[in-house]
Amino acid sequence: MADTAAKREPDSVATDELTQKVKRAKTGSENGRGEVGEESEINILSGFQTSAVLSDSAREKNIFIRGKLADQDAVVILEKTPIREDMLAEMFSGSRLKLEMKNDIYSTYRLQPPPHLNEVKTTVVCPATEKHVKKYQRQESFLVEETGEDYQAITLPYIQKQSFSVQWVHNILEKKAEAERIVFEDPDQEVGFVLLPDFKWDQKQVDDLYLIAITHQRDIKSLRDLTSEHLPLLQNIFQKGKETILQRFNLPASKLRVYLHYQPSYYHLHVHFTKLGYEAPGCGVERAHLLADVIQNLQADPQYYKTRTLYFPLRADDGLLSKFKEAGRL
Repeated sequence: MADTAAKREPDSVATDELTQKVKRAKTGSENGRGEVGEESEINILSGFQTSAVLSDSAREKNIFIRGKLADQDAVVILEKTPIREDMLAEMFSGSRLKLEMKNDIYSTYRLQPPPHLNEVKTTVVCPATEKHVKKYQRQESFLVEETGEDYQAITLPYIQKQSFSVQWVHNILEKKAEAERIVFEDPDQEVGFVLLPDFKWDQKQVDDLYLIAITHQRDIKSLRDLTSEHLPLLQNIFQKGKETILQRFNLPASKLRVYLHYQPSYYHLHVHFTKLGYEAPGCGVERAHLLADVIQNLQADPQYYKTRTLYFPLRADDGLLSKFKEAGRL
Protein backbone atom coordinates (compact mmCIF):
# COMPACT_ATOMS: atom_id res chain seq x y z
CA MET A 1 0.00 0.00 0.00
CA ALA A 2 2.89 2.30 0.60
CA ASP A 3 6.50 2.48 -0.39
CA THR A 4 7.58 -0.29 1.96
CA ALA A 5 4.32 -2.18 2.16
CA ALA A 6 5.36 -5.73 1.34
CA LYS A 7 9.02 -5.32 1.99
CA ARG A 8 9.62 -8.10 4.48
CA GLU A 9 7.08 -10.86 4.15
CA PRO A 10 7.95 -14.18 5.84
CA ASP A 11 10.30 -16.38 3.82
CA SER A 12 9.12 -19.82 2.77
CA VAL A 13 11.01 -23.05 3.26
CA ALA A 14 11.84 -22.98 -0.44
CA THR A 15 14.13 -20.02 0.14
CA ASP A 16 16.46 -21.76 2.59
CA GLU A 17 19.23 -22.37 0.05
CA LEU A 18 19.06 -18.83 -1.26
CA THR A 19 18.98 -17.45 2.29
CA GLN A 20 22.24 -19.20 3.12
CA LYS A 21 23.87 -17.63 0.09
CA VAL A 22 22.52 -14.20 0.99
CA LYS A 23 23.89 -14.53 4.51
CA ARG A 24 27.37 -14.95 3.08
CA ALA A 25 26.81 -11.85 0.94
CA LYS A 26 25.86 -9.60 3.82
CA THR A 27 28.16 -6.73 4.74
CA GLY A 28 29.08 -5.25 8.07
CA SER A 29 26.92 -2.22 7.32
CA GLU A 30 24.10 -4.31 8.81
CA ASN A 31 25.85 -4.66 12.15
CA GLY A 32 25.14 -1.09 13.23
CA ARG A 33 28.78 0.01 12.92
CA GLY A 34 28.93 0.75 9.20
CA GLU A 35 32.03 -1.44 8.76
CA VAL A 36 32.67 -3.40 5.59
CA GLY A 37 32.12 -7.13 6.15
CA GLU A 38 33.61 -10.14 4.48
CA GLU A 39 33.30 -10.39 0.73
CA SER A 40 30.61 -12.78 -0.49
CA GLU A 41 31.88 -16.26 -1.36
CA ILE A 42 29.17 -16.60 -3.98
CA ASN A 43 27.75 -13.87 -6.22
CA ILE A 44 24.09 -14.82 -5.93
CA LEU A 45 23.23 -12.33 -8.67
CA SER A 46 25.41 -13.99 -11.32
CA GLY A 47 22.42 -16.09 -12.33
CA PHE A 48 19.85 -13.32 -12.13
CA GLN A 49 17.76 -13.13 -15.31
CA THR A 50 16.24 -9.71 -15.96
CA SER A 51 12.69 -9.64 -17.27
CA ALA A 52 11.65 -6.00 -16.79
CA VAL A 53 12.70 -2.65 -15.33
CA LEU A 54 9.93 -1.70 -12.92
CA SER A 55 11.11 1.87 -12.39
CA ASP A 56 14.24 4.00 -12.24
CA SER A 57 15.26 7.46 -11.17
CA ALA A 58 18.16 9.48 -12.52
CA ARG A 59 17.66 11.93 -9.66
CA GLU A 60 17.82 9.30 -6.91
CA LYS A 61 20.28 7.14 -8.89
CA ASN A 62 18.42 3.88 -8.42
CA ILE A 63 16.75 1.21 -10.52
CA PHE A 64 14.21 -1.50 -9.63
CA ILE A 65 14.46 -4.69 -11.70
CA ARG A 66 12.19 -7.72 -11.94
CA GLY A 67 13.57 -11.11 -12.88
CA LYS A 68 14.35 -14.69 -11.90
CA LEU A 69 16.86 -15.85 -9.30
CA ALA A 70 17.34 -19.57 -8.68
CA ASP A 71 14.09 -20.19 -10.58
CA GLN A 72 12.19 -17.88 -8.25
CA ASP A 73 10.61 -14.49 -8.95
CA ALA A 74 12.83 -11.75 -7.61
CA VAL A 75 13.18 -7.98 -7.44
CA VAL A 76 16.65 -6.43 -7.34
CA ILE A 77 17.18 -2.81 -6.31
CA LEU A 78 20.42 -1.10 -7.31
CA GLU A 79 21.28 2.25 -5.76
CA LYS A 80 24.43 4.35 -6.02
CA THR A 81 25.81 5.14 -2.59
CA PRO A 82 26.49 8.76 -1.60
CA ILE A 83 29.97 10.26 -1.89
CA ARG A 84 31.32 10.85 1.61
CA GLU A 85 33.78 13.48 2.72
CA ASP A 86 36.18 10.85 4.07
CA MET A 87 36.45 9.34 0.55
CA LEU A 88 37.61 12.49 -1.19
CA ALA A 89 41.37 12.34 -0.67
CA GLU A 90 41.63 8.76 -1.95
CA MET A 91 39.15 9.43 -4.73
CA PHE A 92 41.17 12.38 -6.03
CA SER A 93 44.53 10.63 -5.75
CA GLY A 94 43.60 7.08 -6.76
CA SER A 95 41.14 7.56 -9.62
CA ARG A 96 41.59 7.58 -13.38
CA LEU A 97 40.39 10.60 -15.35
CA LYS A 98 39.24 10.65 -18.96
CA LEU A 99 38.81 14.07 -20.51
CA GLU A 100 35.51 14.55 -22.32
CA MET A 101 35.46 18.28 -23.06
CA LYS A 102 37.51 21.40 -22.36
CA ASN A 103 36.44 24.97 -23.09
CA ASP A 104 38.32 27.90 -21.55
CA ILE A 105 38.15 27.47 -17.76
CA TYR A 106 35.60 24.62 -17.94
CA SER A 107 36.36 20.94 -18.41
CA THR A 108 34.42 17.70 -17.88
CA TYR A 109 35.82 14.24 -17.19
CA ARG A 110 34.81 10.65 -16.63
CA LEU A 111 36.24 9.71 -13.24
CA GLN A 112 36.86 6.04 -12.50
CA PRO A 113 37.46 5.64 -8.76
CA PRO A 114 38.91 2.55 -7.08
CA PRO A 115 36.32 -0.27 -6.87
CA HIS A 116 35.83 0.01 -3.12
CA LEU A 117 34.83 3.67 -3.58
CA ASN A 118 32.36 2.85 -6.32
CA GLU A 119 29.93 0.54 -4.54
CA VAL A 120 26.32 0.00 -5.52
CA LYS A 121 23.95 -0.77 -2.66
CA THR A 122 21.96 -3.84 -3.66
CA THR A 123 18.74 -5.14 -2.16
CA VAL A 124 17.36 -8.53 -3.18
CA VAL A 125 13.73 -9.51 -2.58
CA CYS A 126 13.33 -13.25 -3.26
CA PRO A 127 10.91 -14.83 -3.62
CA ALA A 128 9.09 -11.68 -4.70
CA THR A 129 5.29 -11.64 -4.71
CA GLU A 130 3.02 -9.67 -7.00
CA LYS A 131 2.72 -7.18 -4.12
CA HIS A 132 6.44 -6.46 -4.36
CA VAL A 133 6.26 -6.02 -8.12
CA LYS A 134 3.34 -3.59 -7.90
CA LYS A 135 4.97 -1.75 -5.04
CA TYR A 136 8.12 -0.95 -7.01
CA GLN A 137 6.37 -0.34 -10.32
CA ARG A 138 5.89 3.26 -11.41
CA GLN A 139 2.19 4.09 -11.04
CA GLU A 140 -0.26 6.96 -10.84
CA SER A 141 -1.38 7.99 -7.34
CA PHE A 142 -4.61 9.44 -5.97
CA LEU A 143 -5.25 11.50 -2.83
CA VAL A 144 -7.94 9.92 -0.65
CA GLU A 145 -10.09 11.74 1.90
CA GLU A 146 -10.94 9.46 4.83
CA THR A 147 -13.36 10.49 7.58
CA GLY A 148 -13.56 8.67 10.89
CA GLU A 149 -16.66 6.91 9.55
CA ASP A 150 -14.82 5.93 6.36
CA TYR A 151 -12.13 4.30 8.45
CA GLN A 152 -14.64 2.16 10.32
CA ALA A 153 -16.73 1.28 7.24
CA ILE A 154 -14.06 0.95 4.52
CA THR A 155 -10.44 0.96 5.68
CA LEU A 156 -10.60 -1.16 8.85
CA PRO A 157 -12.62 -4.00 7.26
CA TYR A 158 -10.18 -4.01 4.33
CA ILE A 159 -7.17 -4.25 6.66
CA GLN A 160 -8.79 -7.04 8.68
CA LYS A 161 -9.76 -9.01 5.57
CA GLN A 162 -6.31 -8.74 4.01
CA SER A 163 -4.57 -10.01 7.15
CA PHE A 164 -1.32 -8.20 6.31
CA SER A 165 1.55 -10.11 7.87
CA VAL A 166 3.72 -8.42 10.49
CA GLN A 167 5.50 -11.60 11.56
CA TRP A 168 8.83 -10.04 10.55
CA VAL A 169 8.12 -7.24 13.07
CA HIS A 170 7.46 -9.78 15.81
CA ASN A 171 10.70 -11.54 14.87
CA ILE A 172 12.59 -8.30 15.54
CA LEU A 173 10.84 -7.68 18.84
CA GLU A 174 11.54 -11.26 19.95
CA LYS A 175 15.19 -11.09 18.77
CA LYS A 176 14.62 -13.93 16.30
CA ALA A 177 15.92 -11.70 13.49
CA GLU A 178 17.98 -8.51 13.09
CA ALA A 179 18.92 -8.44 16.78
CA GLU A 180 22.42 -7.23 15.86
CA ARG A 181 20.96 -4.22 14.07
CA ILE A 182 19.10 -2.81 17.10
CA VAL A 183 20.77 0.41 18.30
CA PHE A 184 18.50 0.96 21.31
CA GLU A 185 15.76 -0.83 23.18
CA ASP A 186 13.40 0.07 25.98
CA PRO A 187 12.03 -3.36 26.96
CA ASP A 188 8.95 -2.05 28.78
CA GLN A 189 5.92 -3.75 27.22
CA GLU A 190 3.69 -0.68 27.60
CA VAL A 191 5.89 2.26 26.65
CA GLY A 192 8.94 0.48 25.26
CA PHE A 193 10.25 0.10 21.72
CA VAL A 194 13.23 -0.97 19.64
CA LEU A 195 15.16 1.47 17.45
CA LEU A 196 16.99 0.16 14.39
CA PRO A 197 18.18 1.44 10.99
CA ASP A 198 15.80 1.35 8.07
CA PHE A 199 17.14 -0.70 5.16
CA LYS A 200 17.19 2.45 3.02
CA TRP A 201 20.10 3.73 5.14
CA ASP A 202 23.52 2.13 4.64
CA GLN A 203 24.82 3.70 7.90
CA LYS A 204 27.98 5.02 6.25
CA GLN A 205 27.02 8.69 6.64
CA VAL A 206 24.46 10.66 8.65
CA ASP A 207 23.24 12.82 5.76
CA ASP A 208 20.59 10.23 4.96
CA LEU A 209 20.10 8.90 8.49
CA TYR A 210 16.93 6.82 8.74
CA LEU A 211 15.89 4.83 11.79
CA ILE A 212 12.62 3.17 12.77
CA ALA A 213 11.17 2.88 16.28
CA ILE A 214 8.91 -0.18 16.58
CA THR A 215 6.63 -0.41 19.62
CA HIS A 216 6.50 -3.44 21.88
CA GLN A 217 2.74 -2.99 22.07
CA ARG A 218 1.25 -5.14 19.33
CA ASP A 219 -2.37 -3.98 19.25
CA ILE A 220 -1.81 -0.52 17.75
CA LYS A 221 -2.20 -0.68 13.98
CA SER A 222 -1.81 2.97 13.02
CA LEU A 223 -2.47 6.60 13.81
CA ARG A 224 -6.21 5.81 13.89
CA ASP A 225 -5.83 3.65 17.01
CA LEU A 226 -4.06 6.31 19.06
CA THR A 227 -5.78 8.01 21.99
CA SER A 228 -4.53 10.02 24.97
CA GLU A 229 -3.86 6.68 26.72
CA HIS A 230 -0.91 6.24 24.37
CA LEU A 231 0.72 9.57 25.23
CA PRO A 232 3.30 8.01 27.61
CA LEU A 233 4.35 5.63 24.81
CA LEU A 234 4.64 8.37 22.19
CA GLN A 235 6.49 10.73 24.53
CA ASN A 236 8.90 7.96 25.50
CA ILE A 237 9.69 7.18 21.86
CA PHE A 238 10.11 10.87 21.07
CA GLN A 239 12.44 11.57 24.00
CA LYS A 240 14.58 8.43 24.09
CA GLY A 241 14.78 8.22 20.31
CA LYS A 242 16.23 11.72 20.12
CA GLU A 243 18.61 11.06 23.01
CA THR A 244 19.91 7.88 21.41
CA ILE A 245 20.49 9.51 18.05
CA LEU A 246 22.37 12.38 19.70
CA GLN A 247 24.60 9.94 21.60
CA ARG A 248 25.19 7.48 18.75
CA PHE A 249 25.25 9.73 15.70
CA ASN A 250 25.85 13.22 17.15
CA LEU A 251 22.68 14.66 15.62
CA PRO A 252 20.65 17.02 17.83
CA ALA A 253 16.86 17.04 17.85
CA SER A 254 16.85 20.25 15.82
CA LYS A 255 18.23 18.27 12.86
CA LEU A 256 15.70 15.44 13.00
CA ARG A 257 12.35 14.83 11.32
CA VAL A 258 10.30 12.50 13.53
CA TYR A 259 6.98 11.32 12.11
CA LEU A 260 4.41 8.60 11.49
CA HIS A 261 2.96 7.54 8.16
CA TYR A 262 -0.73 7.32 7.37
CA GLN A 263 -1.49 5.02 5.69
CA PRO A 264 1.46 3.09 7.14
CA SER A 265 3.38 0.55 5.11
CA TYR A 266 2.65 -2.14 7.73
CA TYR A 267 0.05 -2.24 10.48
CA HIS A 268 2.16 -2.25 13.62
CA LEU A 269 2.80 1.18 15.11
CA HIS A 270 6.23 2.53 14.22
CA VAL A 271 7.87 5.95 14.12
CA HIS A 272 10.34 7.27 11.54
CA PHE A 273 13.47 9.23 12.49
CA THR A 274 15.24 10.88 9.53
CA LYS A 275 17.75 13.65 9.18
CA LEU A 276 16.18 16.97 8.31
CA GLY A 277 17.07 17.77 4.72
CA TYR A 278 17.02 14.15 3.58
CA GLU A 279 14.03 13.68 1.29
CA ALA A 280 13.08 10.22 2.49
CA PRO A 281 10.26 8.42 0.68
CA GLY A 282 6.91 9.29 2.24
CA CYS A 283 8.07 12.38 4.14
CA GLY A 284 5.70 14.69 2.22
CA VAL A 285 2.76 16.45 3.84
CA GLU A 286 0.22 14.11 2.22
CA ARG A 287 1.47 11.14 4.23
CA ALA A 288 3.77 12.17 7.11
CA HIS A 289 2.47 13.34 10.50
CA LEU A 290 5.05 14.89 12.83
CA LEU A 291 5.17 13.05 16.14
CA ALA A 292 5.25 16.37 18.03
CA ASP A 293 1.97 17.35 16.35
CA VAL A 294 0.43 13.95 17.09
CA ILE A 295 1.28 14.33 20.78
CA GLN A 296 -0.15 17.86 20.95
CA ASN A 297 -3.32 16.84 19.10
CA LEU A 298 -3.98 14.00 21.55
CA GLN A 299 -3.31 16.28 24.50
CA ALA A 300 -5.94 18.68 23.17
CA ASP A 301 -8.45 15.99 22.17
CA PRO A 302 -8.06 12.42 23.50
CA GLN A 303 -10.07 11.02 20.52
CA TYR A 304 -8.52 13.28 17.87
CA TYR A 305 -7.49 10.54 15.44
CA LYS A 306 -10.70 8.57 15.90
CA THR A 307 -12.75 11.40 14.38
CA ARG A 308 -10.32 13.47 12.34
CA THR A 309 -10.58 13.46 8.52
CA LEU A 310 -7.22 12.30 7.20
CA TYR A 311 -5.77 12.48 3.70
CA PHE A 312 -3.33 10.04 2.15
CA PRO A 313 -2.11 8.91 -1.28
CA LEU A 314 -2.88 5.51 -2.77
CA ARG A 315 -1.46 3.98 -5.90
CA ALA A 316 -3.73 3.08 -8.80
CA ASP A 317 -3.50 -0.67 -8.15
CA ASP A 318 -4.12 -0.47 -4.39
CA GLY A 319 -7.04 -2.60 -3.26
CA LEU A 320 -8.03 0.01 -0.70
CA LEU A 321 -8.42 2.57 -3.47
CA SER A 322 -10.90 0.23 -5.17
CA LYS A 323 -12.91 0.02 -1.94
CA PHE A 324 -13.14 3.81 -1.72
CA LYS A 325 -14.26 3.95 -5.35
CA GLU A 326 -16.90 1.27 -4.77
CA ALA A 327 -18.22 3.28 -1.80
CA GLY A 328 -18.48 6.39 -3.97
CA ARG A 329 -15.84 8.22 -1.92
CA LEU A 330 -13.52 8.92 -4.85
